Amino acid sequence: MPLTSGTKLGRYEIQSPLGVGGMGEVYRATDTKLGRDIALKVLPAEMAEDPERLGRFRREAKTLAQLDHPNIVTIHSVEDADGIHFLTMQLVEGLPLDRLIPPGGQPVEQIVEIASALGDALAAAHEKGIVHRDLKPANVMISTAGRVKVLDFGLSKDIRAANSSDATMTSDSRTQLGVVMGTPAY
Repeated sequence: MPLTSGTKLGRYEIQSPLGVGGMGEVYRATDTKLGRDIALKVLPAEMAEDPERLGRFRREAKTLAQLDHPNIVTIHSVEDADGIHFLTMQLVEGLPLDRLIPPGGQPVEQIVEIASALGDALAAAHEKGIVHRDLKPANVMISTAGRVKVLDFGLSKDIRAANSSDATMTSDSRTQLGVVMGTPAY
């Protein structure tokens, strides 16, 4: 159920929709306590009822919380209000890369600049043992200031956790041979 402008979730007031993905809807919202605009990602109710999907949503928050890099979106919190589960994140003003690539492609200089920023972001994630697993132009924002930001760590994997002997591992915590993750076209 899409949220409408003016809807309040705890201290957050929904302003407008930003996008829809496989794991939820993203809205521009205002943090009324801090007086700043944020991105608010809502887990749909039917997914919140599935313990595995709710767990994946919470893991996305924990994964993002481990990452502090200028080319990776910053998470602020994971919360629930009125039975709705959501993440609050840095709002990146700009457009996703898939909407910025012209039919003839990007100039080489831009490709190198974007690829370098993506490489830096992924290297920072990999240093923490995190693999994105769904990197594609739709999950890369280019801010109005030209900064590259990697988004949507919903399918990411913490390979340190997968290699541990933690008895609480779920079947989702292991990557298996022959199993496609993310968006197959990319």
